[in-house]
Amino acid sequence: SGGNSIAPPLMMIADQRPTKVDRPSDATGLVDTGQLLKLLQQKDVISVMESMYRVSDQKLSRTMTGITNGSADLSSSLADQVRCQYLKSAVVAEKYSDPAALDPAADTRINGGIFNTSEFSTNANYRKTASVMKLVIDGLAGAGTIQLGGYDYHTGDRGTGEQRDQLAGECIGACLEYAARSNNGNGTPIMIYVFSDGSVSSNGRIDNTTAGRGKGEWTTDNSGTAASYFLVYNPKGAITPIRQQIGYFRNTGAVETNSHPAANNVNLLVETVMLNYLALHGQAGQLQTLLSGYGLTPGIGTTSTQLDKLIAMPALYGEFIV
Repeated sequence: SGGNSIAPPLMMIADQRPTKVDRPSDATGLVDTGQLLKLLQQKDVISVMESMYRVSDQKLSRTMTGITNGSADLSSSLADQVRCQYLKSAVVAEKYSDPAALDPAADTRINGGIFNTSEFSTNANYRKTASVMKLVIDGLAGAGTIQLGGYDYHTGDRGTGEQRDQLAGECIGACLEYAARSNNGNGTPIMIYVFSDGSVSSNGRIDNTTAGRGKGEWTTDNSGTAASYFLVYNPKGAITPIRQQIGYFRNTGAVETNSHPAANNVNLLVETVMLNYLALHGQAGQLQTLLSGYGLTPGIGTTSTQLDKLIAMPALYGEFIV
């Protein structure tokens, strides 16, 4: 979740709220290995923590009983939560004995690689991008949102918007390049969804400055001209999509709102992206189970045939556990 767009409440897990990360120190701050690693070697710390887990497990079995909430017995679930905390501490100590493992500034593939050291040190948007993409692509976060500000384009010209689009493209390109360089150079698949909290239209006046490039100036908000897109990088080779575009524009430049169910509904747009993520894993048929009661679910408002027309990507990867 993230950005200026509100995540549909039913898709949020209340006890797993997103964590804000927009700089390298936020990434390294996600892990606290405590004082033991300063006193002992890593293997000794892990042994100590595993011993603590076993001792605590024995005590929990004897003492964590008779805890209720009304008629519900909470003893077992509370004991499991305590056990998990001890076990997670041992895993953290084993995997992140060096916090630099999370630090994009210490990763030469990023700082001094994708971004030169001057760019990385002076551009906060590059550092934000690097922090999020490293966590996600290295498998330390399930997903991430990179939010860039100032994209309303209410500047009375075209050049400012073009330059901001250039920045967004560079940040997207950095994510794709890092995905290609990851996994010991073998690459990591990644799906990138690009969205905005609104769109704009031009009054027809031309910006002939170098940055404006002879294009029409953006001047007003417009809810009828938006286009979202997603990208998929497959390290094994080029992808042949089932279709490259979902929906279309009228000859007036406005979106044809009858072209597909999500053409005029932002919640269904989110579901369409999720449908395509499932399709990449050969699990498009699970949409009805995962989003039972949602707008795109067959039987609620969309048929299976209509869903097929919203799928752009072929199945490329094995199933993932939901």
